[in-house]
Amino acid sequence: MLDRARRFSIKQIAAQAGVSKATVDRVLHERGCVHYQTNRRIQQALEELEAQEKTGPAVGRTFHIDIILHTPKRFSDAVQEAILGQLGNLAPFRIFPRFHLYQEIDTQEMHDLILRCVGKGSQGLILKAADEPQINEAVNQVTAAGIPVVTLVSDLPQSERIGYIGMDNRTAGQTAAYLMASWLDKATQDVAVVISSELFRGEEEREMGFRTWLRSRAPHLRVVDITGGLGVYQPTLERVTEALKANPSIKAIYSVGGGNRAIVDAFAALDRTLAVFIGHDLDQENRQLLAEEKIAAIIDHNLLVDARHAFLHILQFHRLWKVDPIPASPVQIVTPFNLAH
Repeated sequence: MLDRARRFSIKQIAAQAGVSKATVDRVLHERGCVHYQTNRRIQQALEELEAQEKTGPAVGRTFHIDIILHTPKRFSDAVQEAILGQLGNLAPFRIFPRFHLYQEIDTQEMHDLILRCVGKGSQGLILKAADEPQINEAVNQVTAAGIPVVTLVSDLPQSERIGYIGMDNRTAGQTAAYLMASWLDKATQDVAVVISSELFRGEEEREMGFRTWLRSRAPHLRVVDITGGLGVYQPTLERVTEALKANPSIKAIYSVGGGNRAIVDAFAALDRTLAVFIGHDLDQENRQLLAEEKIAAIIDHNLLVDARHAFLHILQFHRLWKVDPIPASPVQIVTPFNLAH
């Protein structure tokens, strides 16, 4: 690790990791006992600094932005790629993102993680988290300390966050309902909505938009909820399998969260037809499913644009960027036949 660190100053590494210079020195020179998580955070800081180097030389005022995401890895990878892809486009500012990525994290841990940003020199926070009172409370405390919080993909509207970045999730759900009603026959039947967790506001709004549109425009399609898979393969596989066994008529799925490979596999294992499958986000898993024509459509939004908009919100807060309205991300429909490789 010491050889990798020679390209950066102790001060740079400490700021990126959110720890003291003395702690960095102890870790690099293997002096004394340092907690495993602190050691890992410094290793991650080096990885982040190396990734940022590839975006080109940075000049101007420095901002350390914390990105905290509670989401499956395939989506956090896509967000991380988009954020790194925007770093060179915000001159004259030097943006140093610090990533905190969790597939699973409980409410208290998330609350504490958000609050730790206050003492670590953060100039802004980009957050995807469950809409729970403790999380809203933490966001309010961070904002009161002068650190702007922008929510990404899933909003926390009861908090003091300065803005939401992402698509209009109700509109996305209505779009999915319109497509599904157009592609299915007119027979009365059940369709399933797969929700990774009911605690995420974005997923709840997609489901509500989907259900409301069908109720008014296609009442022959009845909605069955499948929840709790967390967008992760095994729990999603188990819950979808249980639902298919309990309801032999389901042949169409709207997946508002993730775990889409598990959904395809559950239908295949039971030798069931999946006539219409609509999902969200053009991550690597969904790209592969589209290429295999296992999924009919992905409702997507441009994460590169989202990353830029999130940074602009933070710069506007610090009065370093012209204050203009930042629009919602436009909904894009990707099928196997317009998939760009």
